Amino acid sequence: MIKFTLRLPEDLHERLTDQAATDRRSLNSEMLHLLEVGLSAVSSGTPNRPGGDSASPAPLRGSGHSPRP
Repeated sequence: MIKFTLRLPEDLHERLTDQAATDRRSLNSEMLHLLEVGLSAVSSGTPNRPGGDSASPAPLRGSGHSPRP
């Protein structure tokens, strides 16, 4: 098992925490589940993007590489 630090926007963390509680999973287990579901959809060719458009990537959020003023 590999450990790493992940930075999340607060709103995404809240959504993940709420979904984990709904599914009666830990936050870690919920994130693993969602990654597995998402990767399975990608490898099977099933569109899994907002709006069903598999050709347009989801917008990046908080990449951490923004230029500083």
